[in-house]
Amino acid sequence: MPADATEPLILFYTTLFGKPVDIASIQCDLPGRWTLDKRRIAEAAAVVFHIPDYREIGDAWKYPGQYWIGWTMESRQNYKRFADPDYMRHFDFTMTHERRSDIWTPYLPRACWWDEVLAKPVAAKTEAAPLVLFQSAPLNHSRRVDLVSELARHIGVDSYGRHFRNRTIEGPDLGRTTKIETVSRYRFCLALENSSETDYVTEKIFDAFEAGTVPVYLGAPNVDEYVPPNSYINAADFSDAADLAAYLRHLVETPDAFEAYFAWRSLPLPERLVARMEEVEASGFCRLMKLVHQQMQRRPAPQAGRARLPFGLRSYLRTRLRKWRKKVSA
Repeated sequence: MPADATEPLILFYTTLFGKPVDIASIQCDLPGRWTLDKRRIAEAAAVVFHIPDYREIGDAWKYPGQYWIGWTMESRQNYKRFADPDYMRHFDFTMTHERRSDIWTPYLPRACWWDEVLAKPVAAKTEAAPLVLFQSAPLNHSRRVDLVSELARHIGVDSYGRHFRNRTIEGPDLGRTTKIETVSRYRFCLALENSSETDYVTEKIFDAFEAGTVPVYLGAPNVDEYVPPNSYINAADFSDAADLAAYLRHLVETPDAFEAYFAWRSLPLPERLVARMEEVEASGFCRLMKLVHQQMQRRPAPQAGRARLPFGLRSYLRTRLRKWRKKVSA
């Protein structure tokens, strides 16, 4: 494999949920090249495969000395192949939100984001309903659907997403900007993960912080490792939805108790959280390039051998047929 140890080539073999990976936006000072051109796979030092787009992987040839990267930000419950050791053994390294990954890529925002959030004043809470929800997918591994259904029987919930919708955006919908502005008018925001897995702390709780509201969280059991203390309400701490609703009503009726959830905004971020942010200050792709450089420096003379089909001939033919049909129908 003619990989250049000084400027290794990294190939993104699959799409990202059907769309090309935006390699033009990758910021990395390390020498290296990025490509989406699968015809260059033989010269790639590393090949990145987005696990949720597994249907695009089966026809890939692996060349001697090449590193394969399994990449996903999704939970194991949502994508079973991610949790299948027999499938994941085809990849030399993983790049995921899990702390144990070779290239850790959490949803945790960078330090500059926290600075901007803390500099913003908390907006007035003008909506009658205490709770707001933006949820589009019905995925329910965390039992969030059950929680919302029961919670709505005990306390007001305004829902703007495709799921449970009972409110609509007034005026133009500018996407995430409109979502943050809408959430900012509510005391509490339901930040409900679709799965309850260690380290699966997504943008939902961080969006609530940005909006200046109190997240009511359901999801990762170790969420405390990713957020400031006393900054959110953990739905898992309550016996049932009625108990949670009673506590939220108490906070509405007790301003001092409600305001206590904003005290973290005037304090330094905890050292553990700062240390984690420093770990991921460089982008995940830049840390991937660093890993490739390190591996190529450790590698002995170029390995001999022939390219092989890790997933087998049947998978190769099935994938090629699927891509051909897609091309013909386009």
